[in-house]
Amino acid sequence: MDAQLKKGLLDVCVLAVLRRGESYGYKIIADIAPYIEISESTLYPILKRLEISGAVTAHSREFNGRLRKYYAITEKGQRRILEFVEDVKEFERIYEFILQGGNV
Repeated sequence: MDAQLKKGLLDVCVLAVLRRGESYGYKIIADIAPYIEISESTLYPILKRLEISGAVTAHSREFNGRLRKYYAITEKGQRRILEFVEDVKEFERIYEFILQGGNV
């Protein structure tokens, strides 16, 4: 898969996980892993980028005696998912055009 396309998909996959409720890195990876490959070294830059853009918020709290960073989706992140869904619809139309050899 094209690296840029996968990057955009991973961003939205992370946001989709966070739609269920706040979560932390290891759990986000576990939730996404059955659908698309993701590692910690890939996830944390995505979370930082989403946090900087305002699509997620982050806070730390103690869990079993150590601090764990939790992430939550914002309204901006919710809108990003909706924009992605619209992009996919457009992509589906283009894909159909290509499959039909330009004869739709």
